[in-house]
Amino acid sequence: MFTHDELIDSLRGQLIVSCQAYPGEPMRDPRTTGQVAASAVLGGAAAVRVQGLADVQFTRTAVEVPVIGLWKDGHDGVFITPTLHHALAVAQAGAHVVALDGTTRQRPDGLSLAEVVRAVHEESNALVMADCDSLEAAHAAAEAGADFIGTTLAGYTDARPKTEGPDLELLSAVAAAELGIPLIAEGRVHTPAQAKQALDAGAHAVVVGTAITHPISITGWFKNALMS
Repeated sequence: MFTHDELIDSLRGQLIVSCQAYPGEPMRDPRTTGQVAASAVLGGAAAVRVQGLADVQFTRTAVEVPVIGLWKDGHDGVFITPTLHHALAVAQAGAHVVALDGTTRQRPDGLSLAEVVRAVHEESNALVMADCDSLEAAHAAAEAGADFIGTTLAGYTDARPKTEGPDLELLSAVAAAELGIPLIAEGRVHTPAQAKQALDAGAHAVVVGTAITHPISITGWFKNALMS
């Protein structure tokens, strides 16, 4: 198990790869997730991010780097590890870091973000990554005791418009706020150049998912380019 400081230091300036497939897709299998995660680590990923309890469990056996786990339940509103029940289950499955909705929206179980973060810290060894959508949410997540702030939900709520690539403006604003916890860039990072831009904007680490681990999307990008 990584200590808090070891985990944070291991991610500084590094690439985190999100390994996820959606329901109904051929790769939607926990064993496949673990294999994809292991391949990403061979390529240099310092950590991986996976969705689903079984995926967390299989990935823990497949890699020796930190595993950021989450549990998506639903499609609208607060659905990324939406309740304390979900968060504790992800921690119990073996995630080193529990990623959860870090917006200011009401959570389905009625608990505050601070209450959920505190319970995860008290009842497990896991850290907490708050997936935020705005500077306001980032401030609130820091005050709630989150260990990491991510820009994961920027552009996916009403808080900010959806940018074509990563929301560099938000990254810069959160970095400038000096909230005292690591900032993780996530969301629409589709090229190595964009990943470097995110680091330069102040990110502690950068998450890349679709552009590395979702062949359906990648194939579509090439197909659309040929058809244009």
